[in-house]
This record gives sequence, structure tokens and C-alpha cells, in this order.
Amino acid sequence: MKTAVNQKLIETGERERLRELLRTRLIECGWKDQMKAYCKDIVKEKGVENVTVDDLVAEITPKGRALVPDAVKRELLQRIRTFLAQQTKI
Repeated sequence: MKTAVNQKLIETGERERLRELLRTRLIECGWKDQMKAYCKDIVKEKGVENVTVDDLVAEITPKGRALVPDAVKRELLQRIRTFLAQQTKI
């Protein structure tokens, strides 16, 4: 089911529109700036020579997910539900 929904989102271009909406909302709420500062802190703490991109991603991912505002999550979920409802009517 998840694969079919994802495929439909890709085929219709809705996935890219949702990504852009998410990107915009995260910038608006300051999430991007928070994560940027967090990354800088980690690099400063560990030293730039001692941090790989993979290490950085592994460390910031849980915090990044937790910091996404509930309102943004709800908005995206509603958009996906609306999209699916429209697809079933076609």
C-alpha cells in the first residue's frame, strides 16, 4: 500500500510539491536555523577532522525529527489525505 501511494505521489508530481511545502514550512518556523546551529555545535565539539557526513546525519536525525512542529506534520498529513481522497474519486 505504501509503495502504491508513493508511486502515485511521484507520478502526479505531488511528492515534489509536498517536499517544497515542507521545506518552506521548516524555514518559516526556524527549524532549518536550529538544525544548522546544532550541526555547527557538533562539528565544533568534535572537531572538523573527526566528523564525517554520515556521523553528522546519524547524530542530528533524531533531534531533527523531534523538532518538526506538530502543526507542520498535521498540515502535510492532511494534504496527503486530501490527495488520496481525490485519487480515489478519479
